[in-house]
Amino acid sequence: MISIMTKAPWPEFLDMPKGRLSFDPYLLLTTLALMLVGFVMIASASMDVAARDFGSPYHFVMRQAIFMVIALVTLALVSLMPMQWWEKLSVPLLAIGVVILALVLIPGIGREVNGARRWISFGFFNLQVSELAKIFMVVYVASYLVRRLSEVRTTWIGVIKPVLPMAIYVGLLISQPDFGVTVVLICTVLGMVFLSGMRLFQFITVLSAGVGMAVFLALTQPYRVQRLKSFMDPWADPFGAGYQLSQAQIAFGRGEWFGTGLGNSIQKLFYLPEAHTDFIYSILAEELGLIGALMVVLLYCFLIYRIFVVGRRAEKQHRLFMGYVCYGFAFIFAGQALINIGVNVGALPTKGLTLPLLSYGGSSLLASVIMIAMILRIDFELKRETMIEMSKNAGRKVTKQSTRRVRA
Repeated sequence: MISIMTKAPWPEFLDMPKGRLSFDPYLLLTTLALMLVGFVMIASASMDVAARDFGSPYHFVMRQAIFMVIALVTLALVSLMPMQWWEKLSVPLLAIGVVILALVLIPGIGREVNGARRWISFGFFNLQVSELAKIFMVVYVASYLVRRLSEVRTTWIGVIKPVLPMAIYVGLLISQPDFGVTVVLICTVLGMVFLSGMRLFQFITVLSAGVGMAVFLALTQPYRVQRLKSFMDPWADPFGAGYQLSQAQIAFGRGEWFGTGLGNSIQKLFYLPEAHTDFIYSILAEELGLIGALMVVLLYCFLIYRIFVVGRRAEKQHRLFMGYVCYGFAFIFAGQALINIGVNVGALPTKGLTLPLLSYGGSSLLASVIMIAMILRIDFELKRETMIEMSKNAGRKVTKQSTRRVRA
């Protein structure tokens, strides 16, 4: 680890021609914009609940501020790590993911909240291990696709192999239970394998199997069936099973076009549970209106677009591992944002899934900035490689011109 860090000091990011940035500024600025919007909305949505539960209206605000500082430091440190390091350690990271997902199920180690055991407590900070496990799975699948690309594109066994470690992850996630992350992980792996070039018939078959498994899992637990019923008609039981969804819809209705104004939400006053975490988008829509809610959607669309741009450039430069990592992270951001916003607007059944970079919580924010840092690192390495190639081509031209002059 030390040797790796010494090979990637800060000055290498400055070793670019004048006028050329060593990272994607649009990606970084969009990330910071979402983090700042999240911080403002967390402050607005959490003060009354924090004052009631902790005696200080700034409890969640201060914690989120600390999480943001840690996240920015983490972003800087992870951006120093060469992508070659991640590729070499893809299998050990996969194993670490299995271990931490298993550890959280052990009483005394895993922390249980509302019937779910998803966290390992470190005192001030509760780590949701599934957030890191998603990253490890993407890194492993990207590495596998590079090593077995021809096998994936031509045979069934090449498609099935990455499904086996994913099945272990899924089994451990369902045991927690964490159905939302399970769906995101399955879609991410399937999307990565599809973009690597698997045949359409294989994709349709695997997709059908995945949908069938999701339906089976949704119908095998009574609480999930109840959520589906409340999703179909939340107003049938607005003070029971459909309470959260009905209150979220009230928030959207109150927001109208331009919102009630920052800080003027009524739903955050103990009506809408988890207003600063899973349902922060509803509070945002109430206070900033449809215009503000759509602006946030556009920010996510632009973020995902920039990630795909970096991934596509990596493919064109034949850096397939980097490209597949970008695609995997793009699917994670897209999946989580789509599910969270879909739940808030009532288009999807209620799931406990955070809105990346925007919801309250250290684990989600930390995992999100790690992914962004890796993408920025990929962008930097691709630009550096391009500059080296351009320098070599310029050197060849100078050599050829000198040779011609000598001959003349």
